[in-house]
Amino acid sequence: MTELLVPDATIASVAKPATRPARPYFSSGPCAKPPGWDASRLATDSLGRSHRSKIGKARLAYCIDLMREMLALPETHRIGIVPGSDTGAFEMAMWTMLGARPVSTLAWESFGEGWVTDAVKQLKIDPTVIRADYGELPDLGEVDWSNDVLFTWNGTTSGVRVPDGDWIPDDREGLSFADATSAVFAYDLPWDKIDVATFSWQKVLGGEGGHGVLILAPRAVERLESYTPAWPLPKVFRLVSKGALSEGVFKGETINTPSMLAVEDAIFALEWAKGAGGLKGLIARSDANAAALDTLVAERDWLGHLAADPASRSKTSVCLTVEEADEALIKKMAALLEAEGAAFDIASYRDAPPGLRIWCGATVDAADIEALGPWLDWAYATAKAA
Repeated sequence: MTELLVPDATIASVAKPATRPARPYFSSGPCAKPPGWDASRLATDSLGRSHRSKIGKARLAYCIDLMREMLALPETHRIGIVPGSDTGAFEMAMWTMLGARPVSTLAWESFGEGWVTDAVKQLKIDPTVIRADYGELPDLGEVDWSNDVLFTWNGTTSGVRVPDGDWIPDDREGLSFADATSAVFAYDLPWDKIDVATFSWQKVLGGEGGHGVLILAPRAVERLESYTPAWPLPKVFRLVSKGALSEGVFKGETINTPSMLAVEDAIFALEWAKGAGGLKGLIARSDANAAALDTLVAERDWLGHLAADPASRSKTSVCLTVEEADEALIKKMAALLEAEGAAFDIASYRDAPPGLRIWCGATVDAADIEALGPWLDWAYATAKAA
């Protein structure tokens, strides 16, 4: 069990803990590598080869097949590896499919606000914007599903998620666009409610950055093949050729040159995940990590959850409030922990309220979350006393 914080009167006397987390990687992206990861364990036969070669296409297709198997995605859903991480994948979806009907955008954290900016300033489509402050979720009942709807399933920078897919109607007229980068492989997502989903390997799988994944349900494919946007599309966004979906993109024939090293790294993570119990195993690991952090927070009066409602609180990118903390104090705490090798990259996102953000995805071990508690006590006391 973690130790309780000593009273404020003796805060400056908190001793430096003797035991560090074995893997102090708590960044919310790129996230901790899978347990047991080592670069020497990656397959290398595809490196130095063209991604169009037989082996290159085979490894890309195998990566897609593993993702489909892990997520239990039906064959009707296409999975494509695309450039630009989750941002590139989501912008590809926006640029190619929006404009056919009115749009609603939901924003309760930084990345959701980014999609609002794209819609308003770049695509100039005048969306209906439904907002909530950091730590809160907007009223999902306000959403007009005759519109296309853009939202983040799990707000990485606020620690707030949608609780489920029940708010998305089966008979929706518009498409649902889910930025699910901190949710895929951590929750049992209702794929019948999601028309477009995007994520990157660098989150729950602990993969490398630079590549995104785009998942299209049949209604999204129908939109692509029946609608041509009014604006020009960069080459890396083009998913349709001569009025038909470019099916090769969803079989490993990427639009631009991928990093085969990143692909092999993703394959390693997916094979690890399969051995760790598949999707259910990953969800269980994330749940255990979030529970360990909940216990840690409950034991400390100076720590709290930015997302007050447990029903909409992230189980991956958990954002914490720190009593009387400003940006300077958080920077001191983060620097102290990094210098000691006790925790890396746990300061809140730059646009979020000052606080801590601790990744609890499946590649983190619950024992390391538990070991982090006394180090947070020490860093808080030391930073306040400085």
